[in-house]
Amino acid sequence: MPVTVTPVVLNARALLLDMDGTLVNSDAVVERIWRRWAAEHGLDGDATMKVVHGRQGHASMALLLPDRPHEENLADNARMLAEETADMDGVIEVPGAAVFLAALRDLPHALVTSADVALSTARMAAAGLPLPDLRVTAESVGASKPDPEGFLKAAAALGIDPSDCVVFEDSGAGIAAGRSAGMRVVGIGERAEQYGPDVVVPDLTCVTVEASADGGIRLTVE
Repeated sequence: MPVTVTPVVLNARALLLDMDGTLVNSDAVVERIWRRWAAEHGLDGDATMKVVHGRQGHASMALLLPDRPHEENLADNARMLAEETADMDGVIEVPGAAVFLAALRDLPHALVTSADVALSTARMAAAGLPLPDLRVTAESVGASKPDPEGFLKAAAALGIDPSDCVVFEDSGAGIAAGRSAGMRVVGIGERAEQYGPDVVVPDLTCVTVEASADGGIRLTVE
């Protein structure tokens, strides 16, 4: 993980936040569910895990089983979402997430996640985190990350130009989506490092948020 020697300051008008791997550490559940699915379909578990982070389940399945009918992927996705929503064992806050969200309480921000409403609500609650007022979930979009639709919808709902938004993400698909939306990206955790975000930090304890004098948001990353 790169270490920032001097603090990096980013100015923004809104922050758009991924959930899994960014605010909530759900890796234990994701590993259980997806490795079991991979074994059922004769796929390598390690190779599968390199694909699934950040994407909606059916989009991951389309990459892993390209010849399988879309309807089967959707059915599998619905089943697995229900399994994930019922399994909160090991779901915890990413360090610093609660303090980070508290600092954003009166500032423009949104949750932009590939999880659906039920799963995002359950995981945020399991991690002891408040849900942002604006949430763009799987039901809100027609295309999964790395498509930028979710981030662009969140920016539009907040009335903020995409270039004035900063995305917080951990996955390759999410980082690509933020970049495609024309936004700057702060990468969270080791997984993010290889995908070239603008800044990488180990967790949210390394990010300080404050309102700037012009009504925007000042981020100090160190």
